[in-house]
Amino acid sequence: MKKLSLAARYRPQTFSEVAGQDMVKTVLSRAAAEDKVAAAYLLSGTRGVGKTTIARIFAKALNCEHAPTAEPCNECAQCRKITQGSHVDVAEIDGASNNSVEDARALRETIGYAPMEGRYKVFIIDEAHMLSRSAFNALLKTLEEPPARVVFIFATTEAHKFPITIVSRCQHFVFRHLSEDALAAHLTNVLQREGLEFEESAVRIIARRAAGSVRDSMSLLDQVLALGGDRLTAATTRQVLGLAGQELFQELFDAVLARDCAALTGLCRSLLHRGVDVGFFVRELSQHLRDLFLLRQSGSAIAASLNLPADEAALWQGLAPRFSPGHLHAAWQMTLEAQRGIVQNPDPATALELLLLNMALLPQLLPLENLVPGAQPAPQQQQPPAAPPAETPRRYAAPVEAPAAPRPQTAPQAAAQTAVNTPPAAAPHPRPAPSEAPAQPAGEEDAVSDEAPPPAPSSAAPRDWNAFCAYCATELEQGRDAPSPRMLRLLSAHWEGTRLLLTPNGETLLHQVERQRSLLERALAAYGAGDTQIEVAAPRPVRTEAELIAEYSQRPELQECLSIFDGRVDHCRPL
Repeated sequence: MKKLSLAARYRPQTFSEVAGQDMVKTVLSRAAAEDKVAAAYLLSGTRGVGKTTIARIFAKALNCEHAPTAEPCNECAQCRKITQGSHVDVAEIDGASNNSVEDARALRETIGYAPMEGRYKVFIIDEAHMLSRSAFNALLKTLEEPPARVVFIFATTEAHKFPITIVSRCQHFVFRHLSEDALAAHLTNVLQREGLEFEESAVRIIARRAAGSVRDSMSLLDQVLALGGDRLTAATTRQVLGLAGQELFQELFDAVLARDCAALTGLCRSLLHRGVDVGFFVRELSQHLRDLFLLRQSGSAIAASLNLPADEAALWQGLAPRFSPGHLHAAWQMTLEAQRGIVQNPDPATALELLLLNMALLPQLLPLENLVPGAQPAPQQQQPPAAPPAETPRRYAAPVEAPAAPRPQTAPQAAAQTAVNTPPAAAPHPRPAPSEAPAQPAGEEDAVSDEAPPPAPSSAAPRDWNAFCAYCATELEQGRDAPSPRMLRLLSAHWEGTRLLLTPNGETLLHQVERQRSLLERALAAYGAGDTQIEVAAPRPVRTEAELIAEYSQRPELQECLSIFDGRVDHCRPL
């Protein structure tokens, strides 16, 4: 005898048995109990979240012999016929194979007859987005002015394909993904009713793999139980579903910490040989990076809210302190952004390998002051590393060995660039006192460009705006008051001896600078430039595109090019 699947055997028969979708169940149950039924309902949502199941339960509640009622009894003849799919007044129509205008016209003719056995004629149209536009148009008048005791229920996974004229005639309910906790509770209930022993971690794996779909979770559970055995274990679940185990993730994070590119490449090959689902592996990797980041920031205080099994919680709590918060945050962000690209890539294994190598090399790709809080440059440099301008978006790219056209650098800029590629020192960065005056590196005056020689500072700290911004970032990371580095890097700064001219790019930034002037003066004093006189200039006026085009069209250096190519200047925008 053919065995029913778990999804069919434990399909809910009442609203209370449906997992999730509380709002939809409450509205439809009340409508059936009060006999206040709309002409048409549109149930939309992803696969396997209960759209057709709730439509059948609603049809039973409307036609139950005890109606009006909030729940069907499932014992009367009406309920049993609907459950078996043999009720003459309840029709389930496949929208994919009955999508023509002729089918819609035949349906419209059937609607005119009164119910034969039940109280309502119910038409459940599954995958209704497959109906043609002509079929939708043929139903418009019927949906707007339907006969008495006729209810339409449209079920679809793609509500955006519905004409707005149809949607406006329906009560639209959106079914949402079930949470991992809700799916785990549903699977636990099924396993208990089956009388099977199981590990909580195995249930969690299936719930996470199902991605919010009840039907997918039941199918995956069926697949794992098909292997046999008296107990559902996490190891068996991962083996059957082709998922990576915790030991593999521990090996991965150890290799990332050691920056062992060879080990990461071998791990990618091992994933392919085991037949691991690459898409789900990246999803789990993103989840583990999230857990590690939260544990690194909040410690054991947040461990309980992560809902991790005891063994996993102990593993991640021991691993989190070995990473810096910046490394974990950037790796988490990279993994989230790479998920879709890896799955859709023609060569997903190579795309995954690149992601893992970039994660391992992040300490070299990120600015040092953002990666290691409190780190100081090499002893011979006296200033924090220069940070990139705020206008340039930061991208994670492989280190470039030799730039094509290097720009000339001053000695402080060269020292800051060297500090980025220098491993962090063990001692924390001391807060300089205003009276301290570190020695200037030898040869600095010779290395300064002759084009715009800055005057020698009279105080201890170097008069370099990027270095001051990096200093403020370090101060904030160590819990001390300092101006926002983001605000500082949006300013155009020009340091002339003890005079600091700041030019904001707009009125909003100008007000922010004025509000934080006292904090800025205290930070300059702590930085070692307490004699600095701050001057804030008015924002530069924003010129229109027409003014920019007119200016550049008259540039002498462009006239010859424009005349040769018979061209014109277009699409000018202020920087």
